[in-house]
Amino acid sequence: MRIIALTAAGKALAERLEKPLAATLCYKPIPFAETVQRWFRAGEPLLFICATGIVIRTLAPVLVSKHDDPPVLVMDELGQFVIPLLSGHEGGANELALRVSTVCNATLVLTTANTYLRPYYVVGMGCERHCTFAEIDTLFNATLAQAGLTLKDVAALSSIDIKADEVALCQLAKHYGIPFLTWPAEQLCRMEPLLQTPSDYVKKTVGVAGVAESSALFSCAHAYPGATPELLVPKQKSQRATCAIARIYGADASQSSTLMLEPSA
Repeated sequence: MRIIALTAAGKALAERLEKPLAATLCYKPIPFAETVQRWFRAGEPLLFICATGIVIRTLAPVLVSKHDDPPVLVMDELGQFVIPLLSGHEGGANELALRVSTVCNATLVLTTANTYLRPYYVVGMGCERHCTFAEIDTLFNATLAQAGLTLKDVAALSSIDIKADEVALCQLAKHYGIPFLTWPAEQLCRMEPLLQTPSDYVKKTVGVAGVAESSALFSCAHAYPGATPELLVPKQKSQRATCAIARIYGADASQSSTLMLEPSA
C-alpha cells in the first residue's frame, strides 16, 4: 500500500502509519496526477491523506469498475477519520480501512450499502452429466479459495433443476453438509441481467445463459427478497464443470438456514 500525503501534517501522520501498515510513504509526488494514476492502474492500494475532492478529480479519468479498481482510502491530516472511497466490498477497501482505523484510533466512516449486515454466500455449480466427484470437489474448493472463503461461509450449493439428481453434486452437498437447491430455468432467467459471463450455447442447451452464476444469484435473491444479489466470483471452469459464488446482504443471516431449505415452486 502507498500512503500519499500532501501537507506537513499529513506527512507526519503517514510516518506513524508507514511501519505498522507495511506501507510506502509518498510525499508530494511529482507530477502528482500522472504518478498517482500510474500506481492506480498498477493495482496498488492507495491511502490518501488529503481532501476527498483532490482524490476524486485525480482518479476519475482512470476508474474502471469495482471489480477492477484497487482499494482507495482517504484520511484527514489529523487522523480523525478514515473513509474507504473506492472498491469497498470488492477490492477490500473496507477491511483495509478497518486496519488503518485500528492502528491510529481513527473513526471508520463506512458508506457502502448494508456494510453492517453479514454477507450470505451461495455457491452455484453446473456440470456435464456424470462429471466425477473429484473434479467437482476440486473446482468447488478452488473457487472458495479464490474468494477467500471457507466452507463455514457457504449457506448452500445451487444448480438448475435438471441437475437435481446429478450424483457428484448431490455427493458434494452431502459430503460438506450443506443444502443443495435446484431451480427451473424460467426462474434462473430472471438473473440474466446480473450475469458476468453469459453463454448463448448454454442458453440454447438448458434455457438459461449460465447455470453456475444464475443459480447462485437466484438462491441468494430467494433467501432475502427485496435485496439485490451480486456475483463475488464469476463463472470458473474445469474441463466438465462450472462454479460461481454470489452473495447478498440480508437483515439477519442467522435466519438463512431456514430461509434456504425449500426452493420455491
